[in-house]
Amino acid sequence: MFNPKSKSEASADVPAPQGGATIIAASTTFKGDISSNGDIRIDGNLQGNVSCTAKVVIGANGIVEGDITGQQADIMGRVSGTIKVKELLQLKGGCNVNGNIHAAKLQIETSANFNGQCHMTGSPSTATASPSAVSLNRSAKPVASPSFS
Repeated sequence: MFNPKSKSEASADVPAPQGGATIIAASTTFKGDISSNGDIRIDGNLQGNVSCTAKVVIGANGIVEGDITGQQADIMGRVSGTIKVKELLQLKGGCNVNGNIHAAKLQIETSANFNGQCHMTGSPSTATASPSAVSLNRSAKPVASPSFS
């Protein structure tokens, strides 16, 4: 009424929020794929794929049934699907991952549970050989080796 600008002109003056993280709260169930240029934190239940150009965090109560792609990832909850990370993937204590992982760097805490194949790829500037593949089952108990006397 007192502003000579129209509503569309006034809203153009307000910058869009930059940064920040997208959060799926603990009491939320989401079905579908998520794509983001910012960080994503999932504390609820997601049935779908996550595609992110930043960091993906799966909280201790978070459950993802689908594939995860991101720059970095911290997994504290449950994931059933393939995880592809360009930099560092951290499997924190108490997490449960069922599926293959692809990462340049991998950190697995001793109480993490991972069942699948691990494909390690170095950074493009330092990688000279083909990526290595390792198959892990972190929940399995070590087999005692025979002792020779």
